[in-house]
Amino acid sequence: MKRKNWMAFFITGGLFGAILILPTLIVVPFTGSSASHEVPETPNPIEKAADASKDLSPIAVRVERSQSGKIEEVPLETYVARVVASEMPAEFELEALKAQALAARTYITRHLLEEEGVSQEADVTDTVNHQVYKNDEELRAQWHDQYTSNMEKISTAVSETAGEIITYNQEPITAAFFSTSNGYTENAEDYWENEIPYLKSVESPWDQQSPKFADQKIIPITQVQTALGVNFKGNVQNMTMTKTEGNRVDKVQVGDQSFSGRQIRETFELPSSDFSMEQKGDHVIFTTKGYGHGVGMSQYGANGMAKSGSSYKDIVTHYYHDTEVSSINKQTALLTSRNDKPVN
Repeated sequence: MKRKNWMAFFITGGLFGAILILPTLIVVPFTGSSASHEVPETPNPIEKAADASKDLSPIAVRVERSQSGKIEEVPLETYVARVVASEMPAEFELEALKAQALAARTYITRHLLEEEGVSQEADVTDTVNHQVYKNDEELRAQWHDQYTSNMEKISTAVSETAGEIITYNQEPITAAFFSTSNGYTENAEDYWENEIPYLKSVESPWDQQSPKFADQKIIPITQVQTALGVNFKGNVQNMTMTKTEGNRVDKVQVGDQSFSGRQIRETFELPSSDFSMEQKGDHVIFTTKGYGHGVGMSQYGANGMAKSGSSYKDIVTHYYHDTEVSSINKQTALLTSRNDKPVN
């Protein structure tokens, strides 16, 4: 980023704060009978999030909207709040929402540092290819009369963790997360091939309370054979299966052909790579446990930990092995030196 003079810096900072405060003016109804600027005894959490964000450098995130193709440019903490609102149920415990805020902030910080934008105009999309993002208008339409209470809770989670990211050896981590485990998370190398030291299998017993913990999918055996290009010779049990440390399917061997658990999962759009296959007549029943790739933080596990009294720091250090919760300040300096993207 080109160096700016002090006047430009203060102008940018002022715009940054103004944009963050604007949603507060929309959400919080005017209660006074005159134009007096009385400070409420208990500040609104949305205001607290905006105030916390003022202390950060004016980093903007440019989001490419998948439906319209337009680019939305928003302040970092606003982006984090909307990702949390889009990725995790608002009714989850506050400490779980805080852990999700750290994961979201860490993800985008690392992404921006690596300068892996989707185009010259955009840094990320609003899809699961990066992080799911819905803007204020979409969240209002989704939540209706629960918008204010939900956003207040999420803004509290964001403001109380503002400027914090998860690091390993003082670098932002790949903050992978998913919905529901099968009781364990997965080693990164068992799903993505490359080993990542902090993405190791850990126990996650809280996930059994998730509505997504168990599922079944029934598919005609002919469709299974055609999709895989194999012949079970009349019985789906004519195969062998090996498991990973996280108790998901590693390999499926059918005759001289081998498939990874991930290949099977993606081919048949299964919720998880922890599956069993059973033949009933001319159909195959896939019984699955968990929902998602299984690497990193389980969201339902995080909520279970929070219900048990764990803090957000306990949660992130459980799911991300040997990591620390650190200040974003050092990374912010790098970002502002590499990217000339002031908030408009």
